Order: sequence, then C-alpha cells, then structure tokens
Amino acid sequence: MGLCEGRIVVVTGAGRGIGRAHALEFGRQGAKVVVNDLGSAPDGSGSSVSPADDVVAEIGLLGGEAIADYHDVSDWDGAAALIQTAIESFGKLDVLVNNAGILRDRTLANMTEGEWDSVVQVHLKGTAATSHAASVHWRERSKAGEQVNGRLINTTSSSGLYATAGQSNYAAAKAGIAALTIVASRELARYGVTANAVYPTAVSRLTEQLFRSRGLIDEEGGLHGEAATLDPANVSPIVAWLGSTESGEVTGRIFGVRGYRITVAEGWHMGPEETSEGKWATEKVGEALLRLHRAAQPNAGSNGRIGS
Repeated sequence: MGLCEGRIVVVTGAGRGIGRAHALEFGRQGAKVVVNDLGSAPDGSGSSVSPADDVVAEIGLLGGEAIADYHDVSDWDGAAALIQTAIESFGKLDVLVNNAGILRDRTLANMTEGEWDSVVQVHLKGTAATSHAASVHWRERSKAGEQVNGRLINTTSSSGLYATAGQSNYAAAKAGIAALTIVASRELARYGVTANAVYPTAVSRLTEQLFRSRGLIDEEGGLHGEAATLDPANVSPIVAWLGSTESGEVTGRIFGVRGYRITVAEGWHMGPEETSEGKWATEKVGEALLRLHRAAQPNAGSNGRIGS
C-alpha cells in the first residue's frame, strides 16, 4: 500500500522533467494518474503525444495505472476538459498538481508582447484555469455531503519569490501563482481542500542550459558538482506527501526544494510604519518614506536569503 493508494491525481506538464518525476512517484505510491502534457518545446512551440504516452507506459511498468491527456491547460476550456477526463476515467479528482510551464527569458527592456503573454498564459492562466475547474468539482462534491480531502499543489519559483533579473515575465507569473495558492487555501478550506505550492530547483529542460553554462552538465549529460543532487526525483516525495491524506494540516504554504534541502518561504508582511495626524503633505512625506526605507529589512537576494 502506497501513501497515495487509490488517490486520483492530475499532473500537468508531466511528460518530462519535474512533472514526469511527480507522475512516476504518485504511481509508485498507488495513485491513479492523469499524465497531462502538450508535448511542446521549452519555449512552448510545437506539440507531441509521445512524452505523455511514454510516462503512462513507465507507470504501467511500475504496476500502476495511468492515462494520457494532451489538452492545453492555458486554454480555459482545455483545462476544464482535462479535469473532466480524470472524473470520467476514474470517477473523481483528489489531487491537482500544476506543473506545466515554458520559458522565454528576456529583460524587461527587450521583452516583446508575445513573449510576455505566452509565459503568463501558460504559467499563471494555466494554473488558474485548471484550479478553477478542480475547485468547481470539489465544491459540488462537498455540497453533496461528501468528505472531499482534496489537494491543490502549484509550482512557483524562486524567480517569482526572490526576483531573478532577466525573467520578468516568468517571475511575474510565478509570483502570481504563489499569491493564488494562498488565496485558494483560504477559499477552498470550506470544501475540505488544501492548497500549497513548491518552488523546486532541479535539472530539467527549462534549467538545463543554465547548468551547462556553469559547467555542471557535460556533453554526455552527466551531472557534476551541485547539479548531481538536483535530480527532479528529489522534489517529488514532497509533492506526493502533500497530495496524500496525511497532509491535511498543511495549507497555504510555499515550500522550497533544492537537492536534499526543504525550506518554507515566509511571505510579505508589514514592516515598520509611521502615522500622520492628517493627510500627508507631499513636501513632508519623503522624510517618513526615507526613515521607513532605512528601518525595513532589505528584500531577499535571488537565493532567498536576507543579507546575502
């Protein structure tokens, strides 16, 4: 008996990389998995059924049960059809893992409208669209008197939480996903659903070139140095546990996974403050803003740590 025995799980972007590792781990843990993947290139171009089909076959070899789905999650109707596929195939949905994503990195000054729109559409809209469809399903079951035990698990990024330069489109979308996750945790609690997110650091199609540029991946694909610990499979046990019925206490959290390390991100909160007896005068407010600026903690660096 696995930790997720009999759970019905949808994983988006599950044909390769981190999503594939999630789907395989859920399969090992006894879940029935809907492997969703459009089969596109890292920049979102093209499509193929092979990635999703291959993962379904791998889960079958593990003794698990899975089906493939090729809907585009960035399309509202496509996302709804994906969730309906799980319901029609297995009777319900227990866990939604939003993992699908693309990259089109540019600085803000070099960004085109298309590069902005495509990344935000896949990451942020794609997460919202599938989450909406799943939420409707969970609400209906809850109102019918069923104990739901649903799990929404989203994928954000250190780029969105800690502001990596050169990824304004990706960072904005991923920051939006983090906020969406916390909102969802508050909205869905009444239906018996938790919502959490992970921000993984792992070697995948989207990060491979970065690690190659640092000399951590050789021409044969061998991993060296830090990259040797960044197998996508290291992220998946955390996601599978969050998808299990054991995780009901945990909601509204953003967990970071890097190699063998797990952390929890602590979000925006109010810092120092000043109050005026009346409306702030434009000529005077600068003094207060400078005091607040100097008293507040600095923003975290791109590594997520303050002061480094």
